Amino acid sequence: MIPQQRETFRVKHYHHHSFNLALLMVLMHEAVIKQFSGTGYESSDVMVIDEVEMHRHQQLEKLYKSTRSGKEFQKDLVKAAEAFTAIGYRHIEAGTKLSEDCCRYGLENINENILAKAAAIYGDALKHVEQEQDDLNRQLSSQVLEPLRAMITGTPLEDARHLAQRYSRMRQEAETQAAEISRRQARVRESPFPENVSKLHAAETRMQEIRANMAVLGKEAAAALAAVEAQQYRLTFQRLVAMVEGEKNYHLRIAAILSEVEAEMVSEKQQKESAPPMILPPVIPSGNGLEKSTYFLAEELNRKDYLWEQVLNLYILHRVFLVRGERLSSKQK
Repeated sequence: MIPQQRETFRVKHYHHHSFNLALLMVLMHEAVIKQFSGTGYESSDVMVIDEVEMHRHQQLEKLYKSTRSGKEFQKDLVKAAEAFTAIGYRHIEAGTKLSEDCCRYGLENINENILAKAAAIYGDALKHVEQEQDDLNRQLSSQVLEPLRAMITGTPLEDARHLAQRYSRMRQEAETQAAEISRRQARVRESPFPENVSKLHAAETRMQEIRANMAVLGKEAAAALAAVEAQQYRLTFQRLVAMVEGEKNYHLRIAAILSEVEAEMVSEKQQKESAPPMILPPVIPSGNGLEKSTYFLAEELNRKDYLWEQVLNLYILHRVFLVRGERLSSKQK
């Protein structure tokens, strides 16, 4: 082979190999897209065997889509509950910090103004608010997240879906086998040789086996999917109600706490405003130019009143003794 022919052959071989590689990549890409874009249960309107089988196929297709939709909705609820819980923990962190700040301000300025009292009241109430938030987080975790996660990843759903997928593959095999029987029948009509007849009988026997297996498998798959669907409806409804009730009770308790805090703040403000103002005593000038408060004057007057009271008591006691002495003297006479 001359060098020019050898080079031409090499180029053709290279292009042929490149074409095969590109074709393989396209086929692999289409297979991946089909795998991830499909529902897992092939939809078909072709009657493979009879109307009974067609009805079973439509039933399984409906149940498969229903359980898949239920699983996706359960995942949505789990994502929402996880988001609520994460927000709740951030709320607890911020509320705890604010509670500490309010209590510290109220303690450091307790005798100065009404703001310090209000801050102390609110800071103490925030402790109860964050406790309610923590209780809600625990409820979401135990009554919503854990049950839904367990069912999403549970074996009953996966087992039922695998049965339906096996039925779908078996149905495709039956469709292929039916086409094979039609081809064999045409060949027997054209050339009724014993070999062709034998192959036709073998194809028909295989079709009977597939049909029997499909009847058993279809019944099992339908029962399993129906049970999973009923469980999905029941459990998801219960968890949804639990989520609504938990959030409702949380908001009611928070509203009650904040209403009590508001009422206490308003009461403290009203008491502060209605208290009589402190009146300072007038200043009395002294003779030497110094000023003394009436407190000292009142103290001096009170001291004098006390002395006069003691003198009066002694006088009365003296008069009592005198009267008693006169009465005793008259009796002795």
